[in-house]
Amino acid sequence: MAKSDLFESPDYYLLDELLTDEHKLIRQTVRKWVKKEVSPIIEAHAQKARFPKQLLKGLAEIGAYGPTIPAEYGGAGLDYMAYGIIMQEIERGDSGIRSTASVQGSLVMYPIYAYGSEEQKRKYLPKLASGEIIGCFGLTEPDHGSDPGSMTTNFKDAGDHYILNGAKMWISNAPFADIAIVWAKDENGKIRGLIAERGMEGFSTPETHGKWSLRASATGELVFDNVKIPKENILPNIAGIKGPLGCLNQARYGIAWGALGAAMDCYDTALRYAKERKQFGKPIAAFQLQQKKLAEMITSITKAQLLVWRLGTLKNEDRATPAQISMAKRNSVETAITIAREARQILGGMGITGDYPIMRHMMNLESVITYEGTHDIHLLITGLDITGQEAFK
Repeated sequence: MAKSDLFESPDYYLLDELLTDEHKLIRQTVRKWVKKEVSPIIEAHAQKARFPKQLLKGLAEIGAYGPTIPAEYGGAGLDYMAYGIIMQEIERGDSGIRSTASVQGSLVMYPIYAYGSEEQKRKYLPKLASGEIIGCFGLTEPDHGSDPGSMTTNFKDAGDHYILNGAKMWISNAPFADIAIVWAKDENGKIRGLIAERGMEGFSTPETHGKWSLRASATGELVFDNVKIPKENILPNIAGIKGPLGCLNQARYGIAWGALGAAMDCYDTALRYAKERKQFGKPIAAFQLQQKKLAEMITSITKAQLLVWRLGTLKNEDRATPAQISMAKRNSVETAITIAREARQILGGMGITGDYPIMRHMMNLESVITYEGTHDIHLLITGLDITGQEAFK
């Protein structure tokens, strides 16, 4: 039987005072949806490694798909603080569900909005915002992860269309996506973005099985075997690696907020448990070592909350740098995974069961620490920014 979701978000430094009434209303709406629709079913779906497709429409209804996209294209026209809050609340429910929303908004809708033609925007964005169609993003390849510039997926001009060949892997939403934003090299070796649609001959999306992480998320490959892509499906307003990297910055910003949601859920669960669980005649919350764990958790969460709030302010002013976003993504995920491990200890053996969300969050975060730029690469991005010396090669 599903346990009732009693989550309360920690706000040790009264950061709510920095949010608008609209921000708080959006958070309340998303939190209510997560408690009603996600929490009761997510453990069962994770245990069975099954994506809850019934949530796709609900994510659209709460405005989780491309919330910063202007209303004329079907988006909600919200600011980046609202976007971060939405991602935080969804990931508090589950990282995999947040991934679905992140991919749709930051990696599919954003490139069409930022790099696409007016016709592409009008054709795809309203349907993506409403959840009528779902998208995915093809950048990572079997042999090219942190070095996407070395990709081998390519397309050739064939007169009235392009011929696309190659493969992408570790693609969230791939098994059921209707469209894919695919990054591939043209005949001059220049990276371009193309829109591939399900049903195009030679385009397949085999599902990835056997995952220990993001088990309630659908992951797959994108395989292109002489796929004919209409010329109107190329994104006209971008060329080079900066195209996909611009999308990743959007997604990393969402993760910086999202991972904190997982951290808060683990902290809230551990605090509640520590107050109720009795050993040696008193609640374990009365013991020094448990208080140390909980005090360090809330301190880490508070520092990370301040970091992402400031980042949201800079993003709204169009002043946030990619390196600042990298720092926040890396810090939030590290904070979350450390808190998940400490929270699991507070719960003892119960921490590894599906009666509580901690082990599921911990396993999910093992993926979040690697995708959208690995933990190490983000560290080197900060290193490059402060020293001016590139240490990637």
